[in-house]
Amino acid sequence: MALSEVAAHLGVSRQRAAILVDRPDFPAPIDTLTVGRSWDAAEVRAYAARRNRHLADDEPT
Repeated sequence: MALSEVAAHLGVSRQRAAILVDRPDFPAPIDTLTVGRSWDAAEVRAYAARRNRHLADDEPT
């Protein structure tokens, strides 16, 4: 997944997704391309399933 796909899956803006992907508990990107980072879709889904709070309302850490 690219950042825009991560945002869509998590139901947040691209700006919010950019904050979330830098959190230590977010899965590491599987690759960094010239157009940006990409993440394993299954790992992003598992991350979303583990979250108890609504991601859009979380405080950035």
